[in-house]
Amino acid sequence: MTFHRYSSIFPLLAVLGSVSALGIGTSFAKQLFPQVGSLGTTALRVGFSALLLLALWRPWRWPLSRVDAVSILRYGVALGFMNLLFYLSLRTLPFGLAVAIEFSGPLTVAMFSSRKLIDFLWLALAIIGLGLLLPLGTGAAHLDPEGVLYALGAAVCWGSYIVFGKRVGHLHAGQSVALGLTVAALAVVPFGIWHAGSALLEPHILLFGLGVAAISSALPISLEMMALKRLPQEAFGIMASMEPAVAALLGLLMLDEHLSGLQWLAIACIMLAAVGCAVTARRDIPKSVPADVVM
Repeated sequence: MTFHRYSSIFPLLAVLGSVSALGIGTSFAKQLFPQVGSLGTTALRVGFSALLLLALWRPWRWPLSRVDAVSILRYGVALGFMNLLFYLSLRTLPFGLAVAIEFSGPLTVAMFSSRKLIDFLWLALAIIGLGLLLPLGTGAAHLDPEGVLYALGAAVCWGSYIVFGKRVGHLHAGQSVALGLTVAALAVVPFGIWHAGSALLEPHILLFGLGVAAISSALPISLEMMALKRLPQEAFGIMASMEPAVAALLGLLMLDEHLSGLQWLAIACIMLAAVGCAVTARRDIPKSVPADVVM
C-alpha cells in the first residue's frame, strides 16, 4: 500500500522538482550576466547541457535517417534560439514575467490543435494575462519594450520547437533531446563567444556554467522523462503550468524581483489558461514527444 502510494505521488514530485530545478538554474544563470552577458550565459548553459546529454545518452547508438536529421536540425535551431531570446529578455524583465510571456508560445500551439468551444475561454484568459503584461496594458507600462519583444520571440521559438519536436516524436527521447541540444549549441554558442570572448574560459565561469547546465537542463529533463512515463499527458501539462508562478517566486527569493498585484494576476490568468488547455487537450498526442520533455 505504501509503495503504491509512493509510485502515484512520485511522478507529481518529479514534475515539481523539474520545474523548480529549471527555475533555480535560470536564477543562478542570471547572476552570470554581469560577467559574460546574456549571450555568454546562453552559450555556457546550452553548450554544457549538450555535452552532458551526449555523454548520458550517446545518441549515435541509434540510426538516424536523412529525413529525421533534417527534423532534428529544425528542432535544435528552434530550441537554441528559444534559449537565446529568453536569456536576452531576462536582462530587463523579471524572471516570472518573462516566463509568463514566453508561455504564450506553447499555449498558441495547444489552442490551434483543438477545436472545442471551451478553448475560447482559455484563449480569453491568455489574452487577458498577456494584455496585463505587454506594453499595451496599463499594468505593464514600465516594462522594457525590448525585453518584451525578446520574450515574445522566445515564445515563437518555443511554439516552433513544439511543432518540430512532434516530428521526431518517434525517435528515442534521449537521442532526439541530445542531438537537438547539440544543434542548439552549434547555433547559439558562436554568439556567446563573439560577445564574451576569453571570459568564457575562466575556470570559475566554466564551473558555474557547468552547474547551471546540470541544474537547469540535465536534471529537469531526466525528471520529466521519468514523469512522462507515469503521468497522462493532460496531468503533466497541468503540473508544468506551474512554471510561471514558480519562476516568479524564485525571482523574488533569489533575485529580489518584486512583482505588483496586477502582474501576479496576469501570471494567474496565463497559468489558468495553460491548465485549461491541458485538461481539454486532445488525448491522441503521443507521450514520447520530445517537445514535452525539454523546456
